[in-house]
Amino acid sequence: MKEFTVCYTLDSDVKWERVIKKPNINTEDVLQEVLKRIKNRKYLIAKTDKGSRIINTASIRYVRIFDKKIV
Repeated sequence: MKEFTVCYTLDSDVKWERVIKKPNINTEDVLQEVLKRIKNRKYLIAKTDKGSRIINTASIRYVRIFDKKIV
C-alpha cells in the first residue's frame, strides 16, 4: 500500500489529508482524483489524524500531493 499526503492551500489556512491507495497508483492519479472531487463538490471532508475536517472547495487555491510507501 502507498500513503499519500494531500496538502490543500486555502485562502487563509493549510489543510492536510492522508490517503491510502494501492501500490500501483502514482501521484498524478491521486491528483486527478482530488481535482475531480474539488470540481464536483462544494465541500470536501478531509480525513486527518485529528479527525475529519470540512473544506469549502471555493477557498482552495493550491493542491500538492506527497507520496510515501507503507511497508
